Amino acid sequence: MSRSHELTPMGTKIAKVAFLVTAMMFFAVLALDIAIPALVLCIMALSIWLVSLDLPVARKHGGEAA
Repeated sequence: MSRSHELTPMGTKIAKVAFLVTAMMFFAVLALDIAIPALVLCIMALSIWLVSLDLPVARKHGGEAA
């Protein structure tokens, strides 16, 4: 009986560490699940903004050759 009693604190410590690691992994993946789509949406918005800019370099003047 004393042997199983000695293993209990160590088992509890291992369980706490395993729970901590699992929780950290869950929240890290959750943060990536939010950050990556936000980054993609920002890149898409930036690309639309760049394409819609009226840049003078991209404009061709009436009588000039290309």
